[in-house]
Order: sequence, then structure tokens, then C-alpha cells
Amino acid sequence: MRYRFAFLLLLLCTCVRAQDSQEYLELAEIAHIEQKVMVEMRDGKRLATDVYRPKNVDKAPIIFSRTPYQFNGYVKGEEQTRTYERAYEAVSRGFAYVVQNERGRYFSEGEWDILGVPLTDGYDAIEWMSTQAWSNGKVGLYGCSSTAEWQMAVASLGHPALRAMVPMGYGAGVGRVGDYMEQGNWYRGGAQQMLFTSWLYQVQHDPLAPRLQEGLSQADLQRLSRFYDMAPTYPDISSTELLSTLPVSDIIKAKQGPTGVYEDMIQRKPNDPAWYEGGLYHDDMPFDVPTFWFTSWYDVSISPNLALFNHVRENAVSEQSRANQYLWIAPTLHCAYSRATQNTIVGERSVGDARYDYDALVYGFFDRWLKNETPEIIDTLARVTYYSMGSNEWQTTSAWPPPSAELVDFYLASAGDANTMYGAGTLVRSLSGTAEDRPDTIVYDPMNPVKSYGGNVCCTGDAVKGGSYDQRVMEARNDILVYTSEPFTEDTEVSGFVESTLYLSSDAKDTDVTIKLIDVDPDGAAYNLDETIQRVRYREGYEKEVFMEAGEVYRIDLTPMSTSNVFQAGHRLRVEVSSSNFPRFDRNLNTGGDNVTESEGVVARNVIHHSAEYPSVVRVPVVR
Repeated sequence: MRYRFAFLLLLLCTCVRAQDSQEYLELAEIAHIEQKVMVEMRDGKRLATDVYRPKNVDKAPIIFSRTPYQFNGYVKGEEQTRTYERAYEAVSRGFAYVVQNERGRYFSEGEWDILGVPLTDGYDAIEWMSTQAWSNGKVGLYGCSSTAEWQMAVASLGHPALRAMVPMGYGAGVGRVGDYMEQGNWYRGGAQQMLFTSWLYQVQHDPLAPRLQEGLSQADLQRLSRFYDMAPTYPDISSTELLSTLPVSDIIKAKQGPTGVYEDMIQRKPNDPAWYEGGLYHDDMPFDVPTFWFTSWYDVSISPNLALFNHVRENAVSEQSRANQYLWIAPTLHCAYSRATQNTIVGERSVGDARYDYDALVYGFFDRWLKNETPEIIDTLARVTYYSMGSNEWQTTSAWPPPSAELVDFYLASAGDANTMYGAGTLVRSLSGTAEDRPDTIVYDPMNPVKSYGGNVCCTGDAVKGGSYDQRVMEARNDILVYTSEPFTEDTEVSGFVESTLYLSSDAKDTDVTIKLIDVDPDGAAYNLDETIQRVRYREGYEKEVFMEAGEVYRIDLTPMSTSNVFQAGHRLRVEVSSSNFPRFDRNLNTGGDNVTESEGVVARNVIHHSAEYPSVVRVPVVR
């Protein structure tokens, strides 16, 4: 019996140990590990927190990631190692790594709302960490996408322990900044960016879904977490099918998805007061934290991200903070920095070897601000490092856009025959010879919108593939106007914000204007660089809706696009103009009514004017 008992005990220990991954065991050698620590907020709700701190450091600086995503050690009974790998990288460098779920997510108590309302949760978490016996009192924030979006607004609260931030792909944390009123990537030019519809179908909490009771002990939570991960499994559904549903307000409901914050958010207009009550950062809020901002050319948030960097650099509270803002721009998709290869393909286009040692940059920055060290990689870092496509090289500059960039005008011109790539639309440098207005017409049917093909996107499932694709597939459509320049005679770098002004008349009360910036190579391949949209009812600002009258011509200033692209000699600049880019953006039904709750649209005859009187123009920043 004694031997049998010993054998069973050995078997039991082996089974338990077999659940420990190699990544966990390696981490346990160097770190104190505390999982499902329930950190109490000021209202009594507790947020699930995992702490990994170095064994050889008495008081460690802290790298903090706060997220709505799953970081539980087990998901569907399988051990997960991603958090352990991230923790190892931090702990091996002398940092404590703390990861926490937002309120109402997984094992955290309370009710979730996008961007983690209330804003004070982030402040309270920093207060708890910075006052632990094992902390040196300095905290840095780190994460990409939803793990970055909350950082800016929390920074505005000014906790003294918050010493540094590294937000990556952080656009959804931006509400209003400069020319952009995006309200967390919900809007672009007043049109809804449909990424959040597909994202919230998978993320929002149904209030009737089962939850753990509040107040459970850490031991009970640790035990439950081995077999109960709190992660619902949603029916497999095509995002293309999902986003095609009308009315927009009922998209998730029509597919029997979870109810939640979507039903409230979809009703908000761009200037709704509710946007100013949550976790969004707006440009009237203070900011005083040294920050290393990471962005990418084919991310949905690239333009407002760049605008926020400029805003903080100019308006941070202290000179120290203003002098310690750094920007890095990669040629990748959303949060795909480390997935660059020796031959990085973004969509269909090769942008060359875009690899970089991001760990060295990130941890070097944290060494500087959380340890008071002076790593050479940070001391020698340029204010802005950006990747130019076309030449496929990293470049540096003291500001964004590069100070030597000058806006160059390219005017739209045609004889009224710019429809499709087979038309005669051109981009010209001078208005001479364009006195007569010979406009181009788009017949836009919202039931047959121009499909999104590539682009600067994220989070749309199978509905839109992000990146750069040969747009000739789309340019045979008659509802796309195509304007192309003469070939460049020398390599020409375009880096900065791209502005565009179009003159429009329509027989509809409201419609959209879309534009796409393209590099055309000598063989005719047309690769998209960026795109934007303007809902015409918001042409005079987002605080009011002004509808069109038949026969009137209106000036439409679109929100700026962004890129860095070297148009090599022989390449041409192209823009596509249309009235839809769906489902990247929701389609305008052209009625002038409530676009969110309507299901029937009308066909609009939209006319783009271009002449000396109506100088439709694209202004590109050429680096001299």
C-alpha cells in the first residue's frame, strides 16, 4: 500500500507539473509570480491583476499593461504562454511586469464599457502598484491597440508615479485632436468606421451573460481559472455578411449577437456629450509624461496618431515632457511591428526589410525613465524615425512632417470623362487651361457601394484585408473617378499630411465623398497609400448638420491623409474619388435622414467640379 500510495502521489505530481509550460518554468526561476491578485478600486470593485517581479531586485520599477483582452493562464483548458513570454522579457531586464484586466472583463469585477470607464480605475491601479513594498515607485505604461488606448486619458490625471509611456497603435484613445474628430476611431470625417461594429460583436458583454460572483478569494479565483476562463465562444460569422446588414443600428441584434455598449454608441453623433465622459483623450486635457509613440502607415489610426504626437510635443505641461516625446512610424499593419521580415509584404506590396529591434527601443526608453539609466540607443535617438516606402529605408527627422516638406498642389482635371482607369482624368500642376468647368459625375447607389480593397484598417475580420493592393481591380467601376499625374522625372519623397479639397454638387440632400492616394508604377500597378472620407452634412463642422440643395456647388475639405512614399522616377501619383468605401466606412443612404436607423437608400448623382472657379486639388508634402 505504501508503494502504491507513493506511485499515485508521483503520478499526481507529474500530471500537475505537466500543465506547466517551459515558458512558465523559466519565468518562475527568475520571478515571484502572483496571479489573480484582486486590486480594489475606489468604489470597491476589484480588478484581476497578475504580478511578475524579479527575485533579485528589492524594489523594482514597474511596466504596466492594462487590457480588455484575455491573459488568463488557461484558455479552454490549454495553458497559454504569451503573457509569460512578455513577463520574462521585462523581469529579465530588472522590471516588474503587471498585467490587469479592465473593469468587467473576464475575472475583473464591475461592468465593462469601452475604454474602461471610469477613468479613475487607471489612476487607482497606478496608486496601488507604486505603493507596494516591492516597488521603486515608478510606473511605465506599455501596450498596443486596446492595451494602449486608455493611456493618454489616464496620463491627464497626473499621477506622480507615472513616469513614462509606450503606446502603440493607440488611435482609439483619441477623441478630438487638431483636424480630427474621430471619437476613438468611431468616425472619420463624420462617417462611421465599421471596425468597431465587427469588434464589438466579439467583445461587448451581454448583461445577461453568466458572471462569477463578486468577492471571491484569490485562492478560489486561481483554482477556477484553470478550467473556467470566462471567455465566451461566439458563433462563426462572416464580417462581410455582418456589416452588410441594414439598418446599421441593428447589425449585431440581427445576427443574435450580444447586446451591450454598441447599441448606445451607434446612436451618438460626432459631437455627442457622451464622448467626453469616458476614457478618450481630447486636446483640451493636460499631458505631462515622456512618451515613445509607435505608429504604422497601414493602421486605421495613423493620421490622428501623428496629430496627437504633434499636439503633445507642443502643449505638454512641462519643458521636460515636451522635450521627451519620440515618434516611430513603421510600414506595417495595425500592431504588426515585430512581424516585419527581410521582405515585408503589406497586402500585395513589398516594402523591403522593415525589421527593427523594438525590444531594445522599448526597454531602453523604460531604462531611461524608470531606472534613471542613460542607454545609448535612447540618447542618440532622433525625435522622429520613419520608414519611407518606395525607397524602403528608415529615415530620421526633427519633427513631423519633416521641416523641409513643402505642400505641392495637384489639381484635378478632365473633360468630364474621368470615370474608370480608362478615362482621361489627370492631375495637373497648374490651373491654366482649366477655366471652363467640365465636371465628372458619380452615380452612387448605396445598395451597390464601392467595396473596400486593401487600406489602412484593422479589426474588420474577413470584410477588409488591410494593406496595399493593386487598385486596378477596382478602377474598372464607373462610379470611381481616376486622376493620374505625369510620370515623375526623378525620385520624389512625399512625407507628411496630404490635404484635399473637392467641389461637389448633388441631387441628394446628403452624401459622402471619398478619396484614395495611390502610387502607380511604370507597369501600371496602382498601390494604395492612404484614404479618407467626408460626410457632406458635416462639411461645416461636427457640431451641426447642414444639408445640400440641388444646383449648389459646395467646397468639401476632407480630413488629411498621411504617408511617407518615394515616388521613383517613372512612377505617377494617382487619386481615386468616389462616394463610398464600404465596409471600411458605413455607406451613406443619401436620404438626409438618420443614416443609422434607415434601411432604404436613394441613388445620388454626385458631380465633382474642377476649374479655376472650383479648384479641386490634392496637396502633397514633397520633401526637398
